[in-house]
Amino acid sequence: MRLRLRNLLWSTSKHDVYLMQNYSVMHWSSLLGKGEEVLNVARPLAPTMKYPGSASQALSRVQISTMAVRDGLMAAGGFQGELICKYLNQPGVVFATKISNGENAITNAVDISYSPTGSMRVITANNDQQVRIFDAKSFVCTNHYAFPWSVNNTSVSPDDKLLAILGDSPECLLADAQSGKVVSNLKGHLDYSFSSAWHPDGRILATGNQDTTCRLWDIRNTSQSIAVLKGRMGAIRAIKFTSDGRFMAMAEPADFVHIFDTQSDYGTCQEIDLFGEIAGISFSPDTEALFIGVADRTYGSLLEFNRKHYHHYLDYVL
Repeated sequence: MRLRLRNLLWSTSKHDVYLMQNYSVMHWSSLLGKGEEVLNVARPLAPTMKYPGSASQALSRVQISTMAVRDGLMAAGGFQGELICKYLNQPGVVFATKISNGENAITNAVDISYSPTGSMRVITANNDQQVRIFDAKSFVCTNHYAFPWSVNNTSVSPDDKLLAILGDSPECLLADAQSGKVVSNLKGHLDYSFSSAWHPDGRILATGNQDTTCRLWDIRNTSQSIAVLKGRMGAIRAIKFTSDGRFMAMAEPADFVHIFDTQSDYGTCQEIDLFGEIAGISFSPDTEALFIGVADRTYGSLLEFNRKHYHHYLDYVL
């Protein structure tokens, strides 16, 4: 289901989590023990700034499909091809547009990264088979790359030089993040791919697929994957590493999150068995907490799992 192509949860600290709730982006503070609305996308959204050369426009009643938060900037994509950007310390939205107008124009993923020169950029992956790169100061689309299939996910390597591109194809691509030129083709998955994440050392790329597996690739030799990690029932829809690289978490569409110890060559795994559709997973930057969003209409919640300092995460329900 396309509606499950989403990452609607982001942790910016152990005490600060941003998540979607109906038509609102909420900020949950564990210190204050309460949440507050950051953005309401059911109302008309008129950008507060005008940028020469950008395609900014007013939007209304956006259904958010994916989001990312980094260094004070929140970027969100919509099911009708929208892109919305907001500075968390400023009211309103700074940029909004429909980047794709096709019949099935969903923005499948957004990523916030830095170019090798240090400028912040927003990268979008869309069902119209394109990846677009926006400058996060001018919000001008500085580049776009076309592919032969719908693009479901992109992720940038820690050194900001490589771009992983995954979509409605068993093959995953590695491209130069500046030019978009494909430099490697990763073959091994059996179905469409939906998620990816880089180990902080920049050598290992993890890819999640409809075939219920996550494959690990050593980018120094991509002729075959170095490991295949199995889920329990569903596609691997989200993958995250801790900032220290010690743990990797992968989430299925519902009910199961798996946490692997990378220092045991991914041989040690803790399975979290919960109830409900998973809206997203996110480690806190200090690695001390794992947050899981449950989007179930009846049992919707935010779960926090705190790190134990031998192997596992201990669960604590907010």
